[in-house]
Amino acid sequence: MNRLLRTTALSLASVLLAVPFAARAQSTLTPAEQKIRETIDRSREDQIKYLERVVNIPSSTLNLAGVRKVGAAFRASFDSLGFETKWVVLPEATQRAGHLVAEHKGKPGAVRILMIGHVDTVVEPDGPNWVRTDSMAKGVGSNDMKGGDVIILYALKALQAAGTLKDMNITIVFTGDEEHPGDPISVTRKDLIDAAKRNDIALAYEGGNRFDATTARRGASSWRVTATGRQAHSAGVFGSAGYGAIYELARIVNEFRVQLVGEQYLTFNAAMIVGGTDVEYDTIGIKGSAATKLNIIPKSAIAHGDLRFISEEQKERTRAKMREIVAKHLPGTDAKITFLDEYPAMSPTAGNARILAVYDTSSQALGYGAVRALDPGSRGAGDISFVAPLIDGIDGLGALGTGAHAPEERVNVNSLQMQTERTALLLERLAHQTSASFTRKPASE
Repeated sequence: MNRLLRTTALSLASVLLAVPFAARAQSTLTPAEQKIRETIDRSREDQIKYLERVVNIPSSTLNLAGVRKVGAAFRASFDSLGFETKWVVLPEATQRAGHLVAEHKGKPGAVRILMIGHVDTVVEPDGPNWVRTDSMAKGVGSNDMKGGDVIILYALKALQAAGTLKDMNITIVFTGDEEHPGDPISVTRKDLIDAAKRNDIALAYEGGNRFDATTARRGASSWRVTATGRQAHSAGVFGSAGYGAIYELARIVNEFRVQLVGEQYLTFNAAMIVGGTDVEYDTIGIKGSAATKLNIIPKSAIAHGDLRFISEEQKERTRAKMREIVAKHLPGTDAKITFLDEYPAMSPTAGNARILAVYDTSSQALGYGAVRALDPGSRGAGDISFVAPLIDGIDGLGALGTGAHAPEERVNVNSLQMQTERTALLLERLAHQTSASFTRKPASE
């Protein structure tokens, strides 16, 4: 275990002992919390019908009209709760629909909470979308993540009915392109990042689980190696003509495997390789073609892949090693590597663990059992990653289901009540704490 991960493990162990007594000891429901729970129970069928309504609006990322229509449905609902809402229109060049932002100003000095969802889906439904069978319902986006969006909405409805929402400082950002972020990220994630700067903690609603939540997610970036060689007759390979581009590229990719495999939470996938005499490669579409003759030493080869990491330190250290490997060329060849940042890492922090401790206690008070931190290696990147460098938070608070990103996606409709109760109680208990108590301390402290 490297120094960063060892330090993180120690900090997480110590923070669980330092969680405020109220969060650890409040293992039963107060009368106000019981009222919140009863409201959610009475709203059960209404919540399911709302989810059915928004799931039946096709909204794959590039279906801009559909994304806006789902956003408009949620916007009207948040308006009715007293939020100030707006639809953020992105530049036309991004080819994305935009984002919904809703803000509720409560008690000055109380903790400020950012809640993150998205209204786009990966695929469009093929035929009737919502089909309910007992405890399960099939529908594109039912789990990922319109189910999570509806959990946020109905938790807030219950808090309003209990009279406690009025004191809460809550910002909601539902992005319209989480499944396929528009380019450049600096533009398409600006409003989410700006919201993080105005808040103290973040709660995100990707697909949930009864027994765990996400306190860390690996970041993601891409890498591309371009190798070149001297085009010549194959009879001269390994001699005066050199080794050619494909051998150089093979050396590099194999050395990545030999020298970098095995570090916790680090992966680097070689997703595409193309090489030959005449090579064309589309870096946006991730597709290419090559042509050559078998008696020609290839002059060009390209490998393209992704890199997953748990921290910026791990990312930069790995990139430095990859550059070293690329620089040791075979005779008669050259190569270069480029990197493209996509999602930053949501590194494990003491603050993330502290929020999870409140969620865990809330779950146990409701009778749903303990909630523990999910292994970061089990989850990919998400929108919370963009705010993780700024504020603490947890993810995986959304609906329970299966088959995300596919036409057979399903949501467990019975689980919506559990997840909504957990969120409402989490918000209720967090709201009694001050904004200053969640200020992230510098790493040096």
